[in-house]
Amino acid sequence: MLTISSAACSQDAEREPSTSGSIHDFTMVTIDGDERSLSDYEGKVLLIVNTASKCGFTPQYESLEKLYRTYSDRGFTILAFPANNFGAQEPGTDEQIKEFCTTNFDVTFDLFSKISVKGDDMHPLYAYLTGLPEVGGDIKWNFTKFLVDGDGQVLARFNTRVDPLDEQVVTAVEDALGED
Repeated sequence: MLTISSAACSQDAEREPSTSGSIHDFTMVTIDGDERSLSDYEGKVLLIVNTASKCGFTPQYESLEKLYRTYSDRGFTILAFPANNFGAQEPGTDEQIKEFCTTNFDVTFDLFSKISVKGDDMHPLYAYLTGLPEVGGDIKWNFTKFLVDGDGQVLARFNTRVDPLDEQVVTAVEDALGED
């Protein structure tokens, strides 16, 4: 199993991204500083999102929370990865980001420690996501979303402008959950 922590990202990010394996092969750091294996999410449908607190798309936190609350009891969750790669729109510390998200958007889905989603210091999780043939390619902005099935395989990618409550996202989540 490939296990990579955020602390190791600078040296590991330089290696060629792997397109084998799954999301479950990564270990990340939560917003509270604890390591969490993404294998803990086996069997759950995930929406992985790079986020920012000072972006024109920041109100998507509200849509993300509504989507999470609608489907969380059916095996769906959201993993948010704050990133400061675009216009310095996530300058805060993990503590400040958590406070912002809970105070302004009542976020209850899982927040992770700030990472880089592009460039020389790209976290290996995002090297993996952007290296996938079907859904890969550079992250262009905040709030890019990846839908992942219960086996850790990426099913779809939605760009920044696609709101989490957009019909195409909701339909894809329902399909992944096996709902009509």
